[in-house]
Amino acid sequence: MSDSSDNCGSGLEEAAARFESLEAADVHAWLADLLPTPPALVLDVGSGTGRDAAWLADAGLDVVAAEPNPGMLGLARTLHLSPSIRWVADALPGLDKVFRLGLSFDLILLSAVWMFVPLADRPRAFRKLVTLLKPGGRIAITLRHGPLERGMHAVSQGEIEALARAHGALVERVVVDDDKLGREGIGWTEIAIRLPDDGTGALPLLRHIILNDRKTATYKLALLRVLCRIADGAAGLAREADEDHVAVPFGLVGLYWLRLFKPLISAGLPQTRGNVGEVGLGFVRDGFRALGAVSHLDLRVGMGFAAQRGAGLHAALGDACATIATMPAHYMTYADGSPVLPVLCAARRPATGGVRLDPDYLWRFGELHVPTHLWRAIQRFDVWIEPALIAEWARLMADYAERQGRRLDDAQVAEAMRWSDPARDVALARSQALRLMETRPLHCVWSGRALSAERLDIDHCFPWAAWPCEDLWNLLPADREVNQRQKRERLPGVGVLRASRERIEDWWTGGYLTAPNRVLPERFMTEARASLPMFEGAAASLADVFAAVGMQQIRLRQDQQAPVWEP
Repeated sequence: MSDSSDNCGSGLEEAAARFESLEAADVHAWLADLLPTPPALVLDVGSGTGRDAAWLADAGLDVVAAEPNPGMLGLARTLHLSPSIRWVADALPGLDKVFRLGLSFDLILLSAVWMFVPLADRPRAFRKLVTLLKPGGRIAITLRHGPLERGMHAVSQGEIEALARAHGALVERVVVDDDKLGREGIGWTEIAIRLPDDGTGALPLLRHIILNDRKTATYKLALLRVLCRIADGAAGLAREADEDHVAVPFGLVGLYWLRLFKPLISAGLPQTRGNVGEVGLGFVRDGFRALGAVSHLDLRVGMGFAAQRGAGLHAALGDACATIATMPAHYMTYADGSPVLPVLCAARRPATGGVRLDPDYLWRFGELHVPTHLWRAIQRFDVWIEPALIAEWARLMADYAERQGRRLDDAQVAEAMRWSDPARDVALARSQALRLMETRPLHCVWSGRALSAERLDIDHCFPWAAWPCEDLWNLLPADREVNQRQKRERLPGVGVLRASRERIEDWWTGGYLTAPNRVLPERFMTEARASLPMFEGAAASLADVFAAVGMQQIRLRQDQQAPVWEP
């Protein structure tokens, strides 16, 4: 959004020229000493021509610039080429695409935007802004006073102060200023709002469930860990249920539940006080037992299973979902007895033919609703939450085993609790690379060097230490020396990604999308939609996948503080 009611044709050019005629440093001098310290993350809502986004990027900040007008957004991309700016077509009150990124911001700027938000939408819009803000972060809003033009609505300082109070935020600064363009009768109020803490109670709730809540089984810990894995690696499949909840496909919850429990049960690790092996576990029935020869690593989005094995998996998922609904989701409650994680179960249907673990299939089991504040906290703090869950789960199993007169082997427990095995993940990508090399040259995506079988490494674009992702799009051919001595366990920087784009997309096309194995193209796109932010629709292009990879790089750098490689 911009301070203009005409956003097409000559009106767009006029508005853009007026906007760019002012220096952002002058317009926002009131805010300069409140800017976060680099490398912080900023959201510019209604970014217009990108003038403010460029100013923030020049200050060393990472910027996500959201602008709903396609003409203005296209102009901004050409005027401001900073690699520190990511452009998003999005708008208040929902900011749906920004929300799907899973990012949290140190500063959110709304410059000449609030007057375009209808009064009825403002409570929702402000709530969404607070949800996107990091604890201690700031919202900077400039309010335009004077004659209303087309599309504008009245604004007031009092309204903003009331919204801030209602969301536990503090008005930190108010500045009254003249119009920098010298327009008669127009003035501005500039307001900085700070969120002193997240104010949601999400982390205390998680701590209580993990550490203090009475448990006769590991089920509650399992459900929370499932949500951690989904929020971290398959958040693209979640969607907004209402203003207070995020909906997760219940089939995905059941799938990850089976993936967590299968190695634990195979190792004979107790999951209840009286449990030995699979005895007493409600979801361990004929369907689960039919998966005996299936590796838990293959229980993942995008995989397909033929008729007989697919029928067993379908039955196992149904049993897992029923157990989750009647046990941990039912007994995980607030003080008033209402469920923390409401479940909307779908009618159970038999499997017909094989099973493909794609989004449509996983939604067929129903929905698990996660409170938005809890979902956001898990996304932000998973790097600390999941280790706490694993430690408490291991402690519980040790306690259950001791009650049964036996002692667990720590190494065996650690192996069974591990989510995935990176050594296994690269085999398919490596075979595809070797296949390509038989017919044409294959190059290191990072350096451009021609590869041989002896020099070929399969690199995790986003390293395992930062984000254990086994998806096909994340596995790239690299020169062994570049991978092991230069990039190592670091994120590729913005400049590296940009320089490598053509080689990465060429690999995706040759290695997966045009492979003789007809399953690979579907699997590639299904995995990308599940794990990458801002990637929707079956008809999405490789450019969309690459843009989403860039967004995920921001998230990992900001939330995980992962080191970056810029040679």
